[in-house]
Amino acid sequence: MANKFKRPSKVPSQRQLRVGESLRHALSEILAREDFFDSDLENVSITISEVSVSPDLGNALVYTIPLGGVKADVVLPALNRMAPFLQKLTASKVHLRRLPRLKFLLDESFETAHRINTVFKNLRQ
Repeated sequence: MANKFKRPSKVPSQRQLRVGESLRHALSEILAREDFFDSDLENVSITISEVSVSPDLGNALVYTIPLGGVKADVVLPALNRMAPFLQKLTASKVHLRRLPRLKFLLDESFETAHRINTVFKNLRQ
């Protein structure tokens, strides 16, 4: 007999969404206010658009983009290099038994939205 309370595998649970949002807020605050000793992250504004947490809350994908999309090829590896340090700082702000491992990825949703808007503008003309 199938469990009627089992969620479909692709839909994140409320807990995953809550943890992801808490991580996003904490990381945004840390990146905005902390001084880093990495020259690749100096004077770079970083936008964190989403944090997607795995069902077991063991891993988190952090979708991010530098402001204006400039130097993304330098900033992303720097963030992944600093991920353990950022995870330690985040642990002091987000109270979980075990904090997920962070992996930073480039958020391409802004570029995709821009391409779609361009297509729609061209259709009107």
